[in-house]
Amino acid sequence: MIEISNLVKRYGETLALDHLNLSVQPGEVFGLLGPNGSGKTTAINCMLALLKYDKGEIRIFGEEMQPDSYESKRKIGVVMQEVAVFDQMNVRENIDFFCGLYEKNKTVRKKLVEEAIQFTGLEEHVKKKPKQLSGGLLRRLNIACGIAHKPELIFMDEPTVAVDPQSRNKILEGILELNRQGSTIVYTSHYMEEVEQICSRIAIMDHGRCIASGTKEELKNMIKTGETITIEAVVLSEEQVKHIRSMENVYEVHYSDETLVIRCGKGRHNLIHVLHDLQEQKTTFGRVFSELPTLNDVFLEITGKQLRD
Repeated sequence: MIEISNLVKRYGETLALDHLNLSVQPGEVFGLLGPNGSGKTTAINCMLALLKYDKGEIRIFGEEMQPDSYESKRKIGVVMQEVAVFDQMNVRENIDFFCGLYEKNKTVRKKLVEEAIQFTGLEEHVKKKPKQLSGGLLRRLNIACGIAHKPELIFMDEPTVAVDPQSRNKILEGILELNRQGSTIVYTSHYMEEVEQICSRIAIMDHGRCIASGTKEELKNMIKTGETITIEAVVLSEEQVKHIRSMENVYEVHYSDETLVIRCGKGRHNLIHVLHDLQEQKTTFGRVFSELPTLNDVFLEITGKQLRD
């Protein structure tokens, strides 16, 4: 569906994309992650032929993407982070306008607009202007405008920013339904739980390069973290903390405010060994949590950064 080879983009002295290589297969919900400034938005704008790049190749639907690749663009939908609708038009008029950029037949377009309204749950709001909508409904309108023409490939750049949990769930369910209906989706987000929930494959970008890609399981197997153990309401001396750090398979320990966080390598009995050690020292403690690696652990270990930095 998408093949990017050795893509280079510079802004003056700044290298935004550094020989980026990326591929998206038909039928995927493809997660594109990266800290601020990693090159995600630049890469998407290059894919959409909105930006000229200095070197490399982008092929979409098997053909090189150019500004005048109108047939390819007709099969693409875009839902950007910034809501892009007309304040003077109501909900139905907005969707009809954007759908009309791709579909000129009024009869066909009317059917597509009604389907987009129903799909995004905007039936009760069709006569409202954008300023009358809540943040979540406005996001749904933004999505309806981008997908009404039933594109084969959809770019979604943080579509759930600043929406309530109910609207977020509605949007995520809609994305999965679009995928079930045949759309390939490129999805960016700062919410790791969303990416884990809906993406079939994920790429992590940093400094303009793709530094890791695969399914969430494959990415988790790339890092050394096998388990994170959190123990609350535990009072430890410096010697006890030092002893825990020296335990087999423990590679990182944080202790503050009577909370102990231990990161362990891959192993089957890490929690048993830690609890046994604390009991031998007659140490009392409160709640205990054991978590397998998350996508956030992967991101932090691979990039050395929090996603929102």
